[in-house]
Amino acid sequence: MSPSTTRIVAIVLAVVLVLGAAGVAIGYGLSARDGDDSADGPERAGPAPTSTPSADATEPPDPALAAYYGQSIDWAACEDDDDMECATLTVPVDYAEPDGETIDLRLLRDPADEPGQRVGSLVVNPGGPGSPGTSYAAAGTQAFRQPLLDAFDIVGFDPRGTGGSDPVDCLSDDELDAFLAADPDPDDAAEEQALVEDLDGFFAGCVERSDALVGHVTTVEAARDMDVLRAALGETTLTYLGASYGTKLGATYAELFPQRVGRLLLDGAVDVSLSTRESSLGQARGFETALRAYVEDCVSGDDCPLGGSVEEGLTTITDLLGDIDAQPLPTSDDRELTVGSAFYGVVTPLYVRDYWPLLTQGLEQALDGDGTTLMLLADAYASRDSFSGDYLNNSAEAIYAINCLDDPTALAPEDVPAQYADFEEASPTFGRVFAWGLVGCAGIEVEASEPAPQIDGAGAAPIVVVGTTRDPATPYEWAQALAEQLDSGVLVTRDGDGHTGYNSGNECVDTAVEDYLVEGTVPDDGLEC
Repeated sequence: MSPSTTRIVAIVLAVVLVLGAAGVAIGYGLSARDGDDSADGPERAGPAPTSTPSADATEPPDPALAAYYGQSIDWAACEDDDDMECATLTVPVDYAEPDGETIDLRLLRDPADEPGQRVGSLVVNPGGPGSPGTSYAAAGTQAFRQPLLDAFDIVGFDPRGTGGSDPVDCLSDDELDAFLAADPDPDDAAEEQALVEDLDGFFAGCVERSDALVGHVTTVEAARDMDVLRAALGETTLTYLGASYGTKLGATYAELFPQRVGRLLLDGAVDVSLSTRESSLGQARGFETALRAYVEDCVSGDDCPLGGSVEEGLTTITDLLGDIDAQPLPTSDDRELTVGSAFYGVVTPLYVRDYWPLLTQGLEQALDGDGTTLMLLADAYASRDSFSGDYLNNSAEAIYAINCLDDPTALAPEDVPAQYADFEEASPTFGRVFAWGLVGCAGIEVEASEPAPQIDGAGAAPIVVVGTTRDPATPYEWAQALAEQLDSGVLVTRDGDGHTGYNSGNECVDTAVEDYLVEGTVPDDGLEC
């Protein structure tokens, strides 16, 4: 196995930290790990407790929930890592029926590295929706810098319906392979019909293969779970770091429990006011911007296989995807790289600038008729182990279940062509794929028990929102919008590539985040890094 292939395998196995989602299941997920846009920041002061323990820390918002809010967490060493502590937290399936069925959420805690400097518990969520928060909390320096690891018990939970928290199951592994490989931009009536049938089968499978929780995996209910977790951790207010979709979860928490907001850091923000169509258009623009930045970087070097200019490089990629659509490429295993898998293989490295060389390798191989690297990258997006064929978690299924329960809006297939012009203007390369993503919730068979609220977080303490100027999955404009929508929003801007801003090589951003979370020092609104 070559060194480059070994590196890709490591990504396939490690990228489970973060995923993402829109109609085409393009997510808000993979966190940035840049290392080339650093800036100096101010010196850091000492730690400050995140919350002052008080008698009302476990007081429930509804007396009927007292048993949940009064529970204690029985931490024990995790089976596969003695340095981490694992436990479960019991919450109701339906908060309107607290005496009804319950679910146990999987928890993981990485205790503070410096107990004498501990300031509290930091609850984290990596995004998706659908990514397991326990993997994120266990990521250590891959996800968090030492000041946070020293000062906090990093606490992750698998949101309801994901990871180890009664995971939603919709398809067998073989069926999921085929679902993800399907053409995301149908070429004719037969492919359009196949897409509709695939979605119908997917959502029917969710109901058949999952229990009653499948109708209770909304962001609102996950936010209510977080408040139960806060109480069980003994925290009067919540200290939280949410990345990507985790920003929507955090903003929802601020709307439902504004007086329980302590220090909320929302990184790679989602604009919670947008319709499904507006979100899809925004992501189409974001991925086009990121792809152009990648191609510009590639053609500025000596060995770019795409051509000598940005426009030539983009044309090469577009033509390659068209060729793969017509004739899938062989790979090192018994699968073929279809255009659906090739799409995910191209967009996955755009989440992280450090992965751009992998995209170059994948495109060069594909131009030579070998789809192996692009397939490995597509597998990484879906948290699929390319060698065993096993899915490491259910994120590729949960993303549809959660998004479509939050907003079941879907276009009929016959209405999609009318969207082409707007979407191709936003993204000449990916526009039609995102346009077809608007049918993604067709066929959903369950309804949310509680509607999503309008969000302004009125009454909450200052909430810090981080946006990256060339973020593909959550465009910078979304961070600007969320900071404006939140009454107490404070915007921090990272000028850079990749998805999310913290721990991405920018000292100015990192210092601002850590000063806020560790010391409670709110950065200046509009800070640019």
